[in-house]
Amino acid sequence: MRIIETPADWPADEAAALAVQDRLRARVILDEPGPPVGEGRVTGVDVAYDDERDIVAAAAVVLDAAGLDVVEEATAVGRVAFPYIPGLLAFREIPAVLAALSSLSGEPGLVVCDGYGVAHPRRFGLASHLGVLTGLPTLGVAKNPFVFSYDAPGPRRGDSAPLLAEDGEEVGRALRTRDGVKPVFVSAGHRVTLDAACAHTLHLARRFRIPESTRRADTLCRAALAAARAAAA
Repeated sequence: MRIIETPADWPADEAAALAVQDRLRARVILDEPGPPVGEGRVTGVDVAYDDERDIVAAAAVVLDAAGLDVVEEATAVGRVAFPYIPGLLAFREIPAVLAALSSLSGEPGLVVCDGYGVAHPRRFGLASHLGVLTGLPTLGVAKNPFVFSYDAPGPRRGDSAPLLAEDGEEVGRALRTRDGVKPVFVSAGHRVTLDAACAHTLHLARRFRIPESTRRADTLCRAALAAARAAAA
């Protein structure tokens, strides 16, 4: 299995990564509605790590947005591109994610990331970063609120509550995708509004707490990592 190497110009330390975030953050677009819910294609992306072997496996799973059937899928295995630093996780993952997306034969459509968009200390999480680099509409759906506060949303599917920064800015929403189940934390990434990001998330989470796009990508990236381990043994 071919290992994708880290790009030569990739940031090597925290200061360089912060400078990239500061430079690219100004290009985030949050006032476009994004694609209609339930139309076109939706692509889930996710990664799995093997820190002992210093590799990361990325998966991109394309779904038909209407029926949520798998249309295409691709994987890529690369070197872990950056040390673990909270708030800079995108720099560990993006080279492999970009390689997986570039292996698709068709357009990804809306991209759903397992992580954050503007619900990020510098308002530039993985979904925003990936969206700016690719030009694709993106959103983030995370399993926890990172550093932000929120009041518990109502108990029913579709209930939501603002995810708030210290200054009161709404950076995302805690969204209940199933009755009585813990919420997920949705934020716009690029070229999608927060309202649209929540609507897409509900559409994709028909049966489980997590969007189907993320569930499929999680399974695929773990399988790709297992295959890479077996090949290296």
